[in-house]
Amino acid sequence: MTISRRRFLGSAAAISFGFTGLGCARTGISAPQVADRSFGPLVDDPEGIIALPEGFSYRVISRKGEEMSDGFFVPHRHDGMATFPGPDGLTILVRNHEANPGDDPTDGAFGPDLALLDRLDPSRLYDSGAGGAPPPFGGTTTLVYDTVNQRLVSHHLSLAGTLVNCAGGATPWGSWISCEEIVASAGGPLAEAHGYNFEVPARTSGPPVNPVPLRAMGRFMHEAVAVHPSTGIVYQTEDLTDGLLYRFLPDVPGELHRGGRLQALAVRGEPGFDTRNFDGRELEPGVQVEVEWVDMDGVDSPDDDLRYRGRDTGAAVFARGEGIFYGERDRVPEFYIACTNGGEARKGQIWRYRPSPDEAQPEERDRPGELELFIEPNDGTIIENADNLCVAPWGDIIVCEDGTGDDYLLGITPEGEIYKLAHNLNGNGEFAGACFSPDGSTFFVNMQADGWTLAITGPWGPSAG
Repeated sequence: MTISRRRFLGSAAAISFGFTGLGCARTGISAPQVADRSFGPLVDDPEGIIALPEGFSYRVISRKGEEMSDGFFVPHRHDGMATFPGPDGLTILVRNHEANPGDDPTDGAFGPDLALLDRLDPSRLYDSGAGGAPPPFGGTTTLVYDTVNQRLVSHHLSLAGTLVNCAGGATPWGSWISCEEIVASAGGPLAEAHGYNFEVPARTSGPPVNPVPLRAMGRFMHEAVAVHPSTGIVYQTEDLTDGLLYRFLPDVPGELHRGGRLQALAVRGEPGFDTRNFDGRELEPGVQVEVEWVDMDGVDSPDDDLRYRGRDTGAAVFARGEGIFYGERDRVPEFYIACTNGGEARKGQIWRYRPSPDEAQPEERDRPGELELFIEPNDGTIIENADNLCVAPWGDIIVCEDGTGDDYLLGITPEGEIYKLAHNLNGNGEFAGACFSPDGSTFFVNMQADGWTLAITGPWGPSAG
């Protein structure tokens, strides 16, 4: 059974457009407009790296191949990141590296001839490789940054031996969840199966974390996670055209390694609902639908069929779920989810999930959470393939494009309008890992293909527009 467009349009009359989440004043932007209020036009960079509005500046604070404080090298393919408050007002930045199978050792942490591999305790490698093959080169690095003096204090390897660490998410207890965006079985060059999440504490120094796969969170094409602070529930996206949206209910909040239950989102009364809108909108922007969550079993999924089994039990399908971020306004929690290929034009969607006041409790059935299509422009000149996203300190949503190579950082204002915040002048890769320092002074973002992390400063906040 599918929900007819007419049925949704008819129900829209009952929807209030007084948008209360993350500072936005209205919801359901079916035809987004370029914002009248923004930070101003972009100014080309003489260095040809990034165009920013007048009054903003950037520093490239980390480049692939640089030697780090621990003697290892900065790996390539910088992706998801998050910031954490450090000692003495410093900012700790944990960063993913989306290394793929078979990558050149030159792009890894151990040097072109792997000479530095012997310096690492083998127990700190999740996968040490098999049959004489080197370990996978994915993982995380951790940077310590001084936002007052705008300088990098130190950086070190913090997770090693994993694969395709794409995005992830910060936890309220001071760690980063790094997600493997791959499902690969042990065999050939791999000593271990891949497709898991790993937890990396935000520390200023030390060896890489003891890599424990969080198996109960599921084995699938992980992309990003976001945590509900008051419950410890973790929401997870799946980067496949027929992926699901999951939540993980930990047995002990804040201690994910102790296990828990995995569930997938379903639209109440509409089993297997298709949110992708590939053939015209089944769900219009601004319409809220009630959800329920279906239990998943066999979450280690040796056959990589978790999403199929979820759909069979009623879960809704999403078009490449990527970035997800938590925020709140007036103490009302909100999650924003980017689906990179959603919509009839395959240009992407942004969804909003508002959890139940009784999330994951028996009373949830009477007061369910709500899912809403926030934006689906179907126009690549407005947003093209939204990927990583974050919520700015003043309430705008900042979105990284991963489109056809001419990519922008975009903002969505409290009025639901869209503006361009930055332009990748190299034109050869996506932005990734957007996040603000805890003091709100500095915006960090990666230029993935170049292997650069940038720190951007300027007159942040809505009063600048």
